Amino acid sequence: MKRWGITIPYFDRTMAESKELVAELPGLGYTDAWTAEVSGADGFVPLALAADWAPELRLGTAIIPVSTRGPGLLAMSAATLADLAPERFVLGIGASSPAIVERWNAGEFVKPYGRTRDTLRFLKKALTGEKVTEKYETFEIKGFRLERAPKVPPKIVLAALRPRMLHLAAEEADGAITNWLSPQDVPKVRAELRPETELIARLFVCVSEDAEMVRKLGKRMLATYLTVPVYAAFHDWLGRGETLRPMHEAWAAGDRKAALEAIPDEVVDDLIVHGDAATCRARIQEYVDNGLTTPVLAPIGAGGVSIAQAVRDLAPTAS
Repeated sequence: MKRWGITIPYFDRTMAESKELVAELPGLGYTDAWTAEVSGADGFVPLALAADWAPELRLGTAIIPVSTRGPGLLAMSAATLADLAPERFVLGIGASSPAIVERWNAGEFVKPYGRTRDTLRFLKKALTGEKVTEKYETFEIKGFRLERAPKVPPKIVLAALRPRMLHLAAEEADGAITNWLSPQDVPKVRAELRPETELIARLFVCVSEDAEMVRKLGKRMLATYLTVPVYAAFHDWLGRGETLRPMHEAWAAGDRKAALEAIPDEVVDDLIVHGDAATCRARIQEYVDNGLTTPVLAPIGAGGVSIAQAVRDLAPTAS
């Protein structure tokens, strides 16, 4: 099945304002709606609404951090969504970042790989309704059992950028989620997975022919993400280490303006899909042709094209 996802809530409106545009998605050819959880909407409530508004869609979190909730609470939230959307909900979890876990949520960002692995193993047991008493490397569970386990446990996919986590996603989870990569990067990521492993990626898309404007906007977005250690390491692995070194040096020195200026236009063009709608759809198809299973579009409203129009123009039925 060809998958074509969208990110909700949309950047220009709240979830309460999104009902009509979410309900329209299946008719436009979208198969999936995926949330994120950073500092806006949480990852679960928008999917609970979408489960009712667009019952044809597969729903997923990309991602829920494993260190901002306790394992039991995470299992309860996942079980609730799995009950609302049986066989249509996919739980995406990941390590997240020190800023989100520690600075914003008063948690501890310790052993991110181990915490993600242990949470995955706990959830696989707990979501079947099994009583879990087990000492994992990063936490211990004593006698947890879901009061209401879902009839069909959801699939679980992992945020994974480099080989170790990608291998865990392939061996123990139901798929991998990646982010901030170009179509040409997909084969390197795919090579770390099994051929049948689902590979999901959020793609930031700006339907605009004003390349200068998109690049200016894109550099601000990229500087925010690519200076995070996990993304810096990801792009070192992808081969952009030397290209991005001037940005990292300026950022470390506290010179944000110089950091933005140090990002080459070519990197923005690699990592953000932009152009007219037909060009954007063709670029998204390049990702799929290179091994991406599920593109999850995140339209950016700019250049006179509203997000609602971009959602419609980027849909499979528009091609």
